[in-house]
Amino acid sequence: MFLTVTANPSVDRTVEVDRLTRGGLHRASGVHVQPGGKGINVARALVRNGCKARAVVPAGGAEGDQLIRLLTEYSIEVVRVAALGPVRSNITVVEPDATVTKLNEAGARLSGPELEAFCDAVLTHMSGVDWVVAAGSLPPGVPAEFYADLIKRLAPTGAKVAVDTSGTALLAAVEAGPTLVKPNLEELAEAVDRPLRTLREVVDAAGELRSLGAEAVLASLGGQGAVLVDGEGSWHAEARAEARSSVGAGDALLAGFLSAGGIGPSALATGVAWGAAAVSLPGSTMPGPEDVRAHRVVVHPDIEWDRRIDE
Repeated sequence: MFLTVTANPSVDRTVEVDRLTRGGLHRASGVHVQPGGKGINVARALVRNGCKARAVVPAGGAEGDQLIRLLTEYSIEVVRVAALGPVRSNITVVEPDATVTKLNEAGARLSGPELEAFCDAVLTHMSGVDWVVAAGSLPPGVPAEFYADLIKRLAPTGAKVAVDTSGTALLAAVEAGPTLVKPNLEELAEAVDRPLRTLREVVDAAGELRSLGAEAVLASLGGQGAVLVDGEGSWHAEARAEARSSVGAGDALLAGFLSAGGIGPSALATGVAWGAAAVSLPGSTMPGPEDVRAHRVVVHPDIEWDRRIDE
């Protein structure tokens, strides 16, 4: 069983247009409304592929009611935590070449009692849970140490914890000793405060996060796949995919990696296969077994780490 923690969930509307022009009138060629937030996306991907997932979310307002309805339609076990503020709405505009323009609301502020109720809900729904996935941005009023504190509170349960966030929240979480962190290239570069231009530099940066406390680092590199660095070594995997929308691809990558055990090159290959499949689907649609093309994935255990990734 996987439990996902999404402190800042959303209702996501993805609009497909032929071309986005600032100030112009656009006719949508496709519209998709889906439950959003990184943790929720991970849960959706897991359930679509036959895994059990429990999603803990603070949800207030009419938008919160809509979010819960959408999640229920995906057969995700939902733990709703009452909140006064409404769930945020996000708008994503996708063009045919997979260019993505996002308009994300900040989210409703969580009060101290609401945040404590949220943490309590996580801790009281740990029955049968092997992995906890704490993912996404933090809403206003939530301290950057939230994920770090949650990791410490989860330690007595014995569950493994994966964190996917950015900025100071990521650095604080790393120092709390999570099982896995999954930054993208930009987030990893920000964490080590320097640009990352080659695979070798990505591996070195991931090693720095491990030295700070993370057991393993899964770095997503967009169209160039992903790099895994853990106590056993470093691997790079990539897959061919015809891009339609990159929204949620990193979440699918993480879900696939965890579904395959969350360790080693075999899990990396599964994660990259799921991520590549997500890129080929509209909006933030998560891939199912019929979408995944595992044979397209190539894993490099000993590649030329000087290969550039910024071109």
